[in-house]
Amino acid sequence: MKRRSAAAGVAALSLFALGALPGCGIRATTVPVDVGAAPSRVSCKNPEGTAAGTSGVQGIRATVELVCGGQLVGVQRVVPMPEKKPSTDALVLIGQALLEALQRQPSAQEQEAGFTTEVPDGLTVAAPRPGDPAGTVRLSRKPEDLAPVALSQLVCTLSESEAVSAGPGPVVLGGPDADPPRKWECTDAVRSRPESVPTLGDVVRPTPTPAASPSRS
Repeated sequence: MKRRSAAAGVAALSLFALGALPGCGIRATTVPVDVGAAPSRVSCKNPEGTAAGTSGVQGIRATVELVCGGQLVGVQRVVPMPEKKPSTDALVLIGQALLEALQRQPSAQEQEAGFTTEVPDGLTVAAPRPGDPAGTVRLSRKPEDLAPVALSQLVCTLSESEAVSAGPGPVVLGGPDADPPRKWECTDAVRSRPESVPTLGDVVRPTPTPAASPSRS
């Protein structure tokens, strides 16, 4: 009898506890719920003085797209220009300078704020091929062979440069072979999810060479 009375008392307390909850249809539980590790938080704030840290360096001011918090975040840079070689096109120099800025590891302050880069070393900018449209940037590797995040960084950085892109819109990239270059577009979706491949545009056909006028004797 005592055991049955104790069991009834426990049941009554349980019903009382449930009845004290609001009638929202959600049942109380004391079972621990594993929600995983707390998400890491990074500031993604460009440390003051990052661009000024290159004071005295001859170069161009540019916005370099780095990775932070799973997104692309623009960081202001004074980008040193590579040594100019004979017959080197200005577009090649600027493209190479921006590429090297992406390959350079962020400063200690930037890394602490969460900035990283995925652009690999060894990648270079080559001169456009005969017939390439104006503004074509040729790479030592095919753009589509790069890791998606690295390609996103490169496309969005080049699209920010007035020296490479005439304004908001696609960037014309090609590889080292004779394949015609393609248009690559930096969109809001690419910035928010750089692991997705940037929007690939149409093939840009070579500019036809005007036929020579027949000579007159």
